[in-house]
Amino acid sequence: MSHGQLRQDLVRLLPRLRRFGYSLSGGMAEADDLVQETCVRILTRLDQFAEGTRFDSWCFTVLRSIWLNQIRAGKVRQGTGTSDPDELADSAAGNEVHWRLALSDLDRQMARLKPEQREILMLVCVEGHSYAEAAEMLKIPHGTVMSRLSRAHLALIAAGKPAAAQGPTP
Repeated sequence: MSHGQLRQDLVRLLPRLRRFGYSLSGGMAEADDLVQETCVRILTRLDQFAEGTRFDSWCFTVLRSIWLNQIRAGKVRQGTGTSDPDELADSAAGNEVHWRLALSDLDRQMARLKPEQREILMLVCVEGHSYAEAAEMLKIPHGTVMSRLSRAHLALIAAGKPAAAQGPTP
């Protein structure tokens, strides 16, 4: 595949990379920084892309690698995952407010997940990668992908139940 084609594919991947970056970092500014750094790294290393592999998987792997490096260096700040109340108040449509509140609630619940559960949920459920692809991108066993995904689903389900319905607390 030509470098020109890979560049075009990268442009088409930007929204997905941004969404994945947001799921990892918890903030839009941090996600934008991750995507920018990912694009720079990919564009300067196009020669390292192995023909016959999925370009999108390679890009997600690069983004995650950058994020992990930043975490190790202590550079990533976690966002609150809340919406600006003024922004919600200015919304003309009540339905839009409803959806923003629902998304804000989901965002808070996602932020409470362990980072490894969040990244699996995003790769498999949002981005549509198979368990095997996610395992390869994250360099973890297939069973670990299934286990983390299951725990993430259970945590989201538990977060959506009223406190009384969750049973006694230890």
